[in-house]
Amino acid sequence: AAVGCFLSGGIDSSSVVGMLREVTGERPRTFSIGFEAEGYDEMSYARLVARHFDAEHHEYYVTPADVVEAIPDIARACGQPFGNASAIPAFHCAALARRQGVDRMLAGDGGDELFGGNERYAAQWVFGLFASLPTSVQGALRGWAEADPPPLGRLPVARKAVSYVRHASIPLPDRLDVFNYLNRLGAAALLDPGFAAQVNPARALEDRRRIYQSADAATDVDRMLALDYKITLADNDLPKVTVMCEQAGVDVRFPFLAPDLVDFAGALPAGEKVRRARLRWFFKQAMKGFLPDPVLAKSKHGFGLPFGIWVTRDAALRERVHELLGGAGRRGILSQNLLRDVRSRLLAEQPRYYGPLVWTIIMLESWLDANT
Repeated sequence: AAVGCFLSGGIDSSSVVGMLREVTGERPRTFSIGFEAEGYDEMSYARLVARHFDAEHHEYYVTPADVVEAIPDIARACGQPFGNASAIPAFHCAALARRQGVDRMLAGDGGDELFGGNERYAAQWVFGLFASLPTSVQGALRGWAEADPPPLGRLPVARKAVSYVRHASIPLPDRLDVFNYLNRLGAAALLDPGFAAQVNPARALEDRRRIYQSADAATDVDRMLALDYKITLADNDLPKVTVMCEQAGVDVRFPFLAPDLVDFAGALPAGEKVRRARLRWFFKQAMKGFLPDPVLAKSKHGFGLPFGIWVTRDAALRERVHELLGGAGRRGILSQNLLRDVRSRLLAEQPRYYGPLVWTIIMLESWLDANT
């Protein structure tokens, strides 16, 4: 098979590129996606890695027009509503490779879940410091944070302290979902009352608790990794990449999920994966001198899509999104007030926050339109 590599410029995809070079002794073929949107494009890192490993490098810049065209195709391709907008860049990256004669892609998915690479692992270590305080001190701090208003609550440092104490007081895994739309907005604000009465909005959190608590692990880090194996990797990233590659006409393999590597990572102590707030400590130490230093030092990004920002700037995409939101309003699933507010002001005011929610809504509507 003619083999190529997804290359985002992050640690995982860069490692796959480098290892392919080591194994074959030939120039790897790399494929990257860019976006004309500040804070989203990481093509400079991908180019750095491509030069570092002397790769045959190819690029494609996704546009808002690509998003408009892809919405119905993604809805038809997925066996259920799929709310991850990075499916679009994954498809275009695989399609670019196919046009260059590649029929098998190597992807870096799995590295974060094996070696502790997601930012939330570091954040939870910081929150976990609260649990190391004496019980009496924790109680006093909770009492201070729960006062209405908290003493000195108007000072910026006090507001941050209140937020820290309140978040640190929430047990895992519930703490991981504090900013989930259902938890942040509430079922009453998110769902139509008739639909809300037919479902259990707490079911998703109950499932996450079950997975987290049943993990064969002794530390919070390893329990979070076990949760991400199931939720982030198995239920999200792997189906996304696999289905999008199928749509593009290429096969895909995930080198990080080779059984021997999974067994090795599983045997690593949690402190070798996340050392205090330092992510992927062991893996980064192992890759020093192999990967470029800027790649080892950069924060995690990936093929994130600037969907919310593009909706506010591109007339054709905005028109299509509003059409789909209108269709969603006739389903009796989502709150009419929410849909109205999203269209009138929320998305424009906070495109980065509400963009993923709007994407999820329009993909639900597109999937239902294609399958019912």
